[in-house]
Amino acid sequence: MQTAYRLYPLVALTVIAGASLWLDRITRVEEAPGQIEPQTGPDFAASNTRIVGYAHDGSQRYELLAERLEHFPADDTTRLTQPRLTVFRPGTEFHVTAANGKVSPGGEQIDLSGDVRARRSRSADAPELVLASETLTVWPDPQSARTDQPVRLTQGQTIADALGLEADNLFGTLNLTGQVKVHMPRRQDRSS
Repeated sequence: MQTAYRLYPLVALTVIAGASLWLDRITRVEEAPGQIEPQTGPDFAASNTRIVGYAHDGSQRYELLAERLEHFPADDTTRLTQPRLTVFRPGTEFHVTAANGKVSPGGEQIDLSGDVRARRSRSADAPELVLASETLTVWPDPQSARTDQPVRLTQGQTIADALGLEADNLFGTLNLTGQVKVHMPRRQDRSS
């Protein structure tokens, strides 16, 4: 009988330890295994935005205006609604408007889509140049642009249609690609 009294504290401790383990298991919240879903929506949005880029000398290189700007962290892109881009160059300006735009990470590239219209202002030796296309990719820093969609250029009374375009505003070159058709009106002879 004396051995039964000696085992009583051991049995009591075992019951308390078992009850503690049981209570811990039934009150534990199980976390579902799996990954956290990445954010698919924008983390930042702004209305009536203005972004200005400056050169090393402090002069303004470009200005980007948009009705709405949304940044998406999943791919680090920025989407624009009704973007209006102006690229400044000594003696001329290059204006571009579109329905939508997408800015790459770091802002090196702007993909414009939906009724894209571009206009290079008149210079001392050339009339205004107007471009119309459905898409246009613009690189503001090297001041170049490209599209693989049909494009129409109008300069004065001269009209050119092509299936694509590559423009380099720094060198002043404009290359039309694919089935280029140009209508140039006759020059009027000034001597008659």
